[in-house]
Amino acid sequence: SFGSVNMNGHTTVCQGSLYFTGKQMSSKWNAAKSTFDSGDKFYWQADTANSEFVIYVGTNLFDSNYGPPQRVPKATDAYVNGRKFAVVDPRLSKLAAKAWKWVPIKPGTDAAFALGMIRWMLENEKFNKTYLAIANVAAQTAAGEPNYTNASWLVKIKDGKPGKHLRASELGLLEAKTEKDKDGKDVTIYVAKDGTKYPGDTPVALVEGKPTPIDVLDPEAAPVVGDLFVNQKVGEFEVKDGLQILLESAQEHTIAEWAEIAGVREQDILELAAEFTSHGRKAAADIHRGPSQHTNGFYNNNAWYVVNLLIGNFDYAGGSIKASTYDRKGSKKGQPFPVTTMFGEHHFTPFGLDMLRTRTTYEKSTLFDGTYPTKRPWFPIATDVYQEDVPSIGDAYPYPIKILMTYMAALPYSLPGGQKVIEILADTKKIPLFIASDIMIGETSMYADYIFPDLSYLERWEFHGSHPSVPWKVENVRNPAIAIPGWPTVKVWGEDIPLSFEAIFLGIAEKLNLPGFGPNGFAEGLPYIRPEDFYLKQVADIAFGEKEDGSDSVPEADDEEVRIFMEARRHLPKSVFDADKWKAAVGNDESLWRKVIYVLNRGGRYQAFEKAYKGAQVANKYGRLINLYQEKTATSINTMTGKPFVGYTKYIPAGLSSTGEEIKHDGYDLHLITFKTMTMAKARGISNYWTLAVVPEGYLLISAQDAAQLGIQDGDMVRI
Repeated sequence: SFGSVNMNGHTTVCQGSLYFTGKQMSSKWNAAKSTFDSGDKFYWQADTANSEFVIYVGTNLFDSNYGPPQRVPKATDAYVNGRKFAVVDPRLSKLAAKAWKWVPIKPGTDAAFALGMIRWMLENEKFNKTYLAIANVAAQTAAGEPNYTNASWLVKIKDGKPGKHLRASELGLLEAKTEKDKDGKDVTIYVAKDGTKYPGDTPVALVEGKPTPIDVLDPEAAPVVGDLFVNQKVGEFEVKDGLQILLESAQEHTIAEWAEIAGVREQDILELAAEFTSHGRKAAADIHRGPSQHTNGFYNNNAWYVVNLLIGNFDYAGGSIKASTYDRKGSKKGQPFPVTTMFGEHHFTPFGLDMLRTRTTYEKSTLFDGTYPTKRPWFPIATDVYQEDVPSIGDAYPYPIKILMTYMAALPYSLPGGQKVIEILADTKKIPLFIASDIMIGETSMYADYIFPDLSYLERWEFHGSHPSVPWKVENVRNPAIAIPGWPTVKVWGEDIPLSFEAIFLGIAEKLNLPGFGPNGFAEGLPYIRPEDFYLKQVADIAFGEKEDGSDSVPEADDEEVRIFMEARRHLPKSVFDADKWKAAVGNDESLWRKVIYVLNRGGRYQAFEKAYKGAQVANKYGRLINLYQEKTATSINTMTGKPFVGYTKYIPAGLSSTGEEIKHDGYDLHLITFKTMTMAKARGISNYWTLAVVPEGYLLISAQDAAQLGIQDGDMVRI
């Protein structure tokens, strides 16, 4: 509503590089523009319930992680039933203690280990050639595959470096022509010599040695099954296909050398590669924060995803899968409340350069002067770079700010270099006004000018979505279960609501008279004056389902269910639960209201157990192009060097500076890694008397050998 571009999330403090690897590997081919659009910000994980063999890379299932409720039973079942799994992790975790093989890898060298496996798989032909040769939707459909790759698409090589995919017009295979569309407008199409029309300039593959245009998206087009390991001149262009580029990257070192870089034995790589390729598509490498949270995390993650891609396990039971959730934005036809679009002209369009420099490129900005490096990095293929928020404010780059508002933020606690973050947070010249919303006075909010108390997880609304390891389509809906006696209420738009984060922005909207809020906030007669005015519309969309005719909706709650729903909330004050106002939020539609109750009584919506799979494949598929070679990455510029990013699987050492130079750590021979016990998963755990008794404080764990060399004994105080 306000029109700001500066709303930044905490993505990178979790596993940002994992999300952005998924985003680049899922970049979408735009046929009309003959280029790639942005992919989805997500990641894949293993369907471990059906895997015959799993390599867990930096995934702590039995510790504080996405683990105990959802993933531990599957791993335990696999162990009890004799299925093998390996753990690649510097630490002998609880999971590693039960593994067929534990590989204590050197932190940050995950890509080196994966490239050793990739080299062995390619050189020993232990990869899915049939799958990787599929170059378009038509060939995917003909083969009965759930997705396809660009492994066979040709890439132009200039000065020995891969760049863009070769386009058909560059070889004279297609010619641009203008014709009228159905509305009478001139559009550019591309036509082959035989008269075949294409919506745009297409990529090219060799098919039995012949350069062939690839109509990527049309299921009725000619299926293209490309040649693999191409390395030759085509026309005037030196070209390689994506698989050849991958092979050459893997062959930069011998397997023994890859093992040495990773601090493991060559035999470890060979044994894991052999086992991994012995289970068809029911093997998976499962990665999470371990390989991700390094300066080279993007390439670590990509390497392990490519290990999965080589056996073609994406969208297969026991392979790599993605999360699937019910639509809560009203973006499907027929859904009652399209909450992201129904505001219409009520919202200002965000404009301008965002503080983190993620929404455009340096080269297209008004700051571009042709020189590199920039004052701070730009992030053309990332978003929500949490560790960059405060330093950018400190450097006033690309501009100074006047107001900082944080929500559930623990910046000095969760980021490296916390003391520098504190210096900036405490500097009133750099942050003239600091507003915080939090459930406690914490390491960040203690520096704020104003702290607005927020509600705890049991008092609030939340839509948790799903997790990549879950094959079912789900949407969890948390709604207020308790109200703390005496908790203050505030009056906003004439309504009493609990003091909370939502109360802040509703109050600000009222004071500023912002569009999209108030008695007609959503539309004439549809107010947005209470938090549930928004949240219940989302629940209604979930309940309605994703088919225009309503055939995907949940049942209506019967009278007994309605009674239970009302009785379960009898202790809540009117400021939290008012049945008449909740029903009004979904338009006073009795049928829809009962469906909303049906969802809320169950804590969300969950697909039937038997609908997760269709034969050997998952039902909720990713289902489209997976980029083995990333043109969008390869054509994006690193503003600290002025050179393009690498668009393929490659080992890049961790700990390099932003300009790619090695940072010397002379005299500092140890490497610090972190993990959390599951009883201290959140910051709020510090006030939990019972769980705190398990591990009263944080300890530094060090190997006995290192401790002996340093003269350290158990219980000593040390400085890091």
